[in-house]
Amino acid sequence: MSRSSHLEQSFDAETVAAQLFEEVAAFSPDTAGISRPAFSAIETKTLKYLEDYAHAQGLSVQYDAGQNAVFSLPDDADASKYMLVGSHVDSVPNGGNFDGLAGVIAGLLCLARAKHLGIRFAKPVKVIAMRAEESAWFGPCYIASKALLGKLDEDELQSVHKGDGRSLSAHMSDIGINMNQVHQHRPLIDPDSIESYIELHIEQGPLLVEKNMPAAVVSGIRGNIRHKRIRCVGEAGHSGAVPRAYRKDPVLAMADLLTRLDESWLTILQKGEDLVLTAGMVGTDPGRHALTRIPDLVDFSLDLRSQSAEALNDVRSLLKQEIRSVERERGVTFQLDKELHTAPALCDKQMVEGLSASMAHIRQEPFTMPSGGGHDAAVFANAGIPSAMVFVRNRNGSHNPDEAMEIPDLIAGTDIIFNYLTEVVQ
Repeated sequence: MSRSSHLEQSFDAETVAAQLFEEVAAFSPDTAGISRPAFSAIETKTLKYLEDYAHAQGLSVQYDAGQNAVFSLPDDADASKYMLVGSHVDSVPNGGNFDGLAGVIAGLLCLARAKHLGIRFAKPVKVIAMRAEESAWFGPCYIASKALLGKLDEDELQSVHKGDGRSLSAHMSDIGINMNQVHQHRPLIDPDSIESYIELHIEQGPLLVEKNMPAAVVSGIRGNIRHKRIRCVGEAGHSGAVPRAYRKDPVLAMADLLTRLDESWLTILQKGEDLVLTAGMVGTDPGRHALTRIPDLVDFSLDLRSQSAEALNDVRSLLKQEIRSVERERGVTFQLDKELHTAPALCDKQMVEGLSASMAHIRQEPFTMPSGGGHDAAVFANAGIPSAMVFVRNRNGSHNPDEAMEIPDLIAGTDIIFNYLTEVVQ
């Protein structure tokens, strides 16, 4: 009998996972879906609930200097070097219950299985439940992992909460984090102690659903160039009185720019390069716009993502070039806010190969794919820590109440990591 078969007979992982998700969701409901704000009492309650479960399973629980919960087998609690598995517990407002939390529960299941079976991992393993990954509450993303690795900058620390207007720094201080160390950009943990980092996450797109596959190994995480607001300024006029030749229409100028970028996007893909492009927020001023008025301005966002740093640099240059061209031809002006940039992160090749071998060993079809969304794994990878991810099939995207991961798919993803940690790690 294989270890995996033995496991399913001796440890009902599906029932455990379903109960954990259900009970955490019960104390974080919102008008739709759930909300677990970063650095909130609900986030702390979630960590305490997971702590209680871990203790009931005979696991060790500690809190690091970032006030993230860290779980392990008792014999590994004081390990000076270890493999780190985990994700985050916060959510977006009115979000789904699986984004982030699935990765933490997967890690806990690995520990509980090992404890139940009385086995040790190939190397010491710790599971981390991180706070504050989502950008929805303060603006910056990956707050916990950046703080752990000394990567939070001052602009990020002074960003304010969308609800109470208090700074991120103040909220972090409230829960007991030593902010002197954070402001000095000193890591809250020893990065050299982490041999590698593995994160399970729900897929946030449709690929695994379309391929009818429960899980996949991630090859890399797309970086991004973002503008929260690009403003195109034109000239207001009467919709029936201004001929086309005399118009300085910002809406058509914006549409022209986005069409040009879309055509270049297709060309880039045809060359075999990786890129996605989105303008998710578009609007004229509701206080001034009207059916019969040529608007004087329009605002829109722009989100450019790629696994290739070179492709991002190229599309940044393309954006500037096309803006100049549209401005000249249509008599408008584009005003760009401060660019937000996150570097792409490639998953560690050896870890990708090992996780793929793990899939084959437990009779899953090996499959690798890129991650379009950003994750804490990118922060660890860009800090020089070998990192990898496993995606789990999920319908209806994420960051919404309709996330639809199925528990057997979570177990399929957990099995990949468990087998890797016990049998594949070199």
